[in-house]
Amino acid sequence: MKLTAIAAAVLALVATEARADIVVFKNGRTMSVKSCLVEADTATLRLRGGGEVTFPASLVARVDPDEVPYPEDVPVAAVAPDAPDAPVASFAPVALALVPEAVLAARPYAELISTIAATHKLDARLVHAVIEQESNYQARARSNKGAKGLMQLMPDTARQYGVRNSYDPRANLEAGVRHLKDLLSRLELPLALAAYNAGEATIRRYGGVPPYAETQNYVRSILRRVGVTPGQAGTN
Repeated sequence: MKLTAIAAAVLALVATEARADIVVFKNGRTMSVKSCLVEADTATLRLRGGGEVTFPASLVARVDPDEVPYPEDVPVAAVAPDAPDAPVASFAPVALALVPEAVLAARPYAELISTIAATHKLDARLVHAVIEQESNYQARARSNKGAKGLMQLMPDTARQYGVRNSYDPRANLEAGVRHLKDLLSRLELPLALAAYNAGEATIRRYGGVPPYAETQNYVRSILRRVGVTPGQAGTN
């Protein structure tokens, strides 16, 4: 009787339906999520597959309740943990939560990024990750070292690719994507990212990712955004 009651409780919990939200982006795309919280200038999505995504609230047109509920999974081992026949909890590796395509498509310059990335046969998700890390999509961004624009072109890099105005989004993206593609033609992904941040000469001098906290965090952050763990990419 005790096990039967436990089983019934588990089934009731597993079948519990949870509320959801429909996020309507300003570009017309929609996305169903567990919830969407908008605070000040930031929107945070709790994804159905787990994890959260944060981005500028200005991308959201409105949030509507999802009229189609979905089941909220409950781990069986969490119910009656001291029951004699309770299953032993198992812990499987969790995949990295990628930013959904609908969110990427709603970001600034998304169409331009997709077009230029496709022209140079580079993954648009990687370009988005670099831009988010470099400037957070601010076309007028300028670093204290003189890097400018969306992909933070250094003056020498801008001259190398014939860019006259690094604050022009199209010119900046074109040069940044070409530069990243050129680095990838000579280096593995982690080293190419490190070279984008610290310069290829620095990578050659150290024979790998340099021991700079800024560069190491830069590489790890971008790898996470594209769904690659540092171990998979061969970084320490």
